[in-house]
Amino acid sequence: MRAGPPGPDSGRMQTGPIPTVRAARTDDAPQICELLNTIDTIEIGAPETDLHTVEADLTHSEVDLAQDSWLAFAEGRLVAYALVWSDSGGERVDIDHYVLPDHQAAGERLLELAGERCRRMARDNGATRAVVHLHLNQRPTTDTGILVRRGWHTVRRYQVMVRDLTPHQEPLPEPPAGVTLRACTDEADRRRAHALVEETFAEHFDHQPRTYEQWLEDIDAARLDWSLVWVASTRDTGDAAVLLSRNDRAGMGWVRNLGVVKAARGRGLGGHLLRHAFGVYAALGRDKLGLGVDTLNETGALRLYEAHGMRTHYAVDTWEVTLPVSGH
Repeated sequence: MRAGPPGPDSGRMQTGPIPTVRAARTDDAPQICELLNTIDTIEIGAPETDLHTVEADLTHSEVDLAQDSWLAFAEGRLVAYALVWSDSGGERVDIDHYVLPDHQAAGERLLELAGERCRRMARDNGATRAVVHLHLNQRPTTDTGILVRRGWHTVRRYQVMVRDLTPHQEPLPEPPAGVTLRACTDEADRRRAHALVEETFAEHFDHQPRTYEQWLEDIDAARLDWSLVWVASTRDTGDAAVLLSRNDRAGMGWVRNLGVVKAARGRGLGGHLLRHAFGVYAALGRDKLGLGVDTLNETGALRLYEAHGMRTHYAVDTWEVTLPVSGH
């Protein structure tokens, strides 16, 4: 998921040569990464896409590149990319979609192809409709007028937040009374981390339940440093909170998940885990730590992050369209 300023208005002219379209291959990853970083630079001012992230998307076992991906080229240059997947087992389907500003016709063509694939995916899942979600920067390179004309609308906003760190000078916090942290360096604790993510995110918007094995692939576990994934326990509730972070992004350290079970909320566990992450990542020489937060999260996550000095880096909107499925 990517996003940020500035972007086009809904009156953009559909310019550029007629594109040629084909499915992506795994060896296209460097070209795709270059495209995404060009879009990053337009939208948020700097490239923030890592090659291994693109490679993980293209090699995911639940993606069939021949059916689920599209590249659009104009005069030999990659100008648009789309990928679809369905991890809901039902009507929910997701799209990644990226297009350079002056190639909106190519972007719209990929939207058409992806939409038809979403219908087939939902039908194969036994659903009567496809409810499709797409994450875009608040001011994207995609012409949002095209989306609106095709029936899309926004349903959610996320903020990507960052905190500046002073390398090697952020102290580790003392844990609250009765609280202990442990890194998930063995299999049993990795499974506990998965169980806590599933429990604490079960009611979050867009969360899809995943088995342990599916989750490992989703988080690209082969590249994950498990010493940077922590479970917090209390004397009375046992394992009560989890923070999953990763240190393989070039731009910043990243918190993928921070969750606290309902019975232990309001006791400072989330804040302690966050401060612990600040200290650990500063000790690793990092100067920024980032995360994404749903602005409508009812647990007060946004307030927590703001209270700990995190600021908005850019905003991301979730766009949705409902497509009827034929054959029902």
